[in-house]
Amino acid sequence: MSYADGFVLAVPKARLEEYKEMARKAGAVWKEHGALAYVECIGDDVPYGELTSFPRAVQAKEDEIVVFAWVVYENRAARDEILKKVFADPRLQGDHAAMPFDGKRMIYGGFEVFLEL
Repeated sequence: MSYADGFVLAVPKARLEEYKEMARKAGAVWKEHGALAYVECIGDDVPYGELTSFPRAVQAKEDEIVVFAWVVYENRAARDEILKKVFADPRLQGDHAAMPFDGKRMIYGGFEVFLEL
Protein backbone atom coordinates (compact mmCIF):
# COMPACT_ATOMS: atom_id res chain seq x y z
CA MET A 1 0.00 0.00 0.00
CA SER A 2 1.06 3.57 -0.58
CA TYR A 3 2.00 6.18 2.00
CA ALA A 4 0.83 9.81 2.28
CA ASP A 5 1.91 12.99 4.00
CA GLY A 6 -0.98 15.30 4.87
CA PHE A 7 -0.99 19.03 5.63
CA VAL A 8 -3.51 21.61 6.81
CA LEU A 9 -2.52 25.28 7.06
CA ALA A 10 -3.90 28.81 7.03
CA VAL A 11 -2.77 31.22 4.31
CA PRO A 12 -3.48 34.95 4.40
CA LYS A 13 -5.82 35.78 1.52
CA ALA A 14 -3.51 38.64 0.55
CA ARG A 15 -0.65 36.14 0.03
CA LEU A 16 -2.62 33.36 -1.68
CA GLU A 17 -1.07 33.87 -5.12
CA GLU A 18 2.40 33.84 -3.56
CA TYR A 19 1.48 30.59 -1.79
CA LYS A 20 0.21 29.05 -5.03
CA GLU A 21 3.49 29.83 -6.77
CA MET A 22 5.43 28.30 -3.88
CA ALA A 23 3.19 25.20 -4.03
CA ARG A 24 3.72 24.79 -7.78
CA LYS A 25 7.49 24.91 -7.28
CA ALA A 26 7.38 22.51 -4.32
CA GLY A 27 5.09 20.11 -6.18
CA ALA A 28 7.47 19.97 -9.13
CA VAL A 29 10.38 19.21 -6.78
CA TRP A 30 8.45 16.48 -4.92
CA LYS A 31 7.39 14.84 -8.18
CA GLU A 32 10.89 15.08 -9.65
CA HIS A 33 12.26 13.27 -6.60
CA GLY A 34 9.71 10.45 -6.87
CA ALA A 35 6.39 11.41 -5.29
CA LEU A 36 3.47 9.74 -7.06
CA ALA A 37 1.05 12.64 -6.48
CA TYR A 38 1.15 16.15 -5.04
CA VAL A 39 -2.20 17.86 -4.34
CA GLU A 40 -3.02 21.31 -2.90
CA CYS A 41 -6.62 22.33 -2.18
CA ILE A 42 -8.05 25.72 -1.17
CA GLY A 43 -10.88 25.63 1.36
CA ASP A 44 -14.22 26.33 -0.29
CA ASP A 45 -16.70 24.84 2.19
CA VAL A 46 -14.89 24.69 5.53
CA PRO A 47 -17.17 26.19 8.19
CA TYR A 48 -15.85 27.23 11.56
CA GLY A 49 -17.15 24.45 13.80
CA GLU A 50 -18.34 24.77 17.36
CA LEU A 51 -15.87 22.18 18.69
CA THR A 52 -13.60 21.15 15.84
CA SER A 53 -13.00 22.14 12.26
CA PHE A 54 -10.22 22.78 9.79
CA PRO A 55 -10.19 26.54 10.56
CA ARG A 56 -10.08 25.87 14.31
CA ALA A 57 -7.30 23.33 13.92
CA VAL A 58 -4.97 25.88 12.34
CA GLN A 59 -6.33 28.89 14.24
CA ALA A 60 -7.36 30.52 10.94
CA LYS A 61 -8.10 34.22 11.16
CA GLU A 62 -10.87 35.97 9.23
CA ASP A 63 -8.39 37.15 6.58
CA GLU A 64 -6.98 33.64 6.03
CA ILE A 65 -8.01 30.68 3.94
CA VAL A 66 -7.50 27.01 4.85
CA VAL A 67 -5.33 24.88 2.58
CA PHE A 68 -5.48 21.08 2.66
CA ALA A 69 -2.70 19.23 0.87
CA TRP A 70 -1.20 15.79 0.52
CA VAL A 71 1.66 13.98 -1.13
CA VAL A 72 1.47 10.30 -2.10
CA TYR A 73 4.44 7.93 -2.21
CA GLU A 74 4.92 4.29 -3.17
CA ASN A 75 5.54 3.35 0.49
CA ARG A 76 7.06 4.67 3.74
CA ALA A 77 10.63 3.81 2.74
CA ALA A 78 10.25 5.69 -0.55
CA ARG A 79 8.77 8.65 1.33
CA ASP A 80 11.70 8.79 3.73
CA GLU A 81 14.21 8.79 0.85
CA ILE A 82 12.23 11.35 -1.16
CA LEU A 83 11.98 13.71 1.83
CA LYS A 84 15.76 13.63 2.28
CA LYS A 85 16.16 14.73 -1.33
CA VAL A 86 13.39 17.33 -1.15
CA PHE A 87 14.73 18.95 2.02
CA ALA A 88 18.23 19.07 0.51
CA ASP A 89 17.05 20.50 -2.82
CA PRO A 90 18.42 24.04 -3.26
CA ARG A 91 15.24 25.16 -5.04
CA LEU A 92 13.37 24.91 -1.75
CA GLN A 93 16.02 26.56 0.41
CA GLY A 94 15.58 30.09 1.64
CA ASP A 95 14.28 32.30 4.36
CA HIS A 96 11.54 30.36 6.15
CA ALA A 97 10.45 33.58 7.86
CA ALA A 98 9.45 34.91 4.41
CA MET A 99 7.08 32.00 3.74
CA PRO A 100 3.53 33.12 2.82
CA PHE A 101 1.98 31.36 5.84
CA ASP A 102 2.64 30.78 9.53
CA GLY A 103 4.39 27.40 9.67
CA LYS A 104 3.85 27.18 13.43
CA ARG A 105 0.12 26.67 12.82
CA MET A 106 0.54 24.06 10.10
CA ILE A 107 -0.61 20.54 10.93
CA TYR A 108 1.21 17.72 9.16
CA GLY A 109 1.89 14.04 9.47
CA GLY A 110 2.59 10.80 7.65
CA PHE A 111 -0.14 8.23 7.06
CA GLU A 112 -0.12 4.61 6.02
CA VAL A 113 -2.80 4.19 3.38
CA PHE A 114 -5.13 1.28 4.15
CA LEU A 115 -7.70 1.73 1.39
CA GLU A 116 -7.40 2.93 -2.19
CA LEU A 117 -10.39 2.66 -4.49
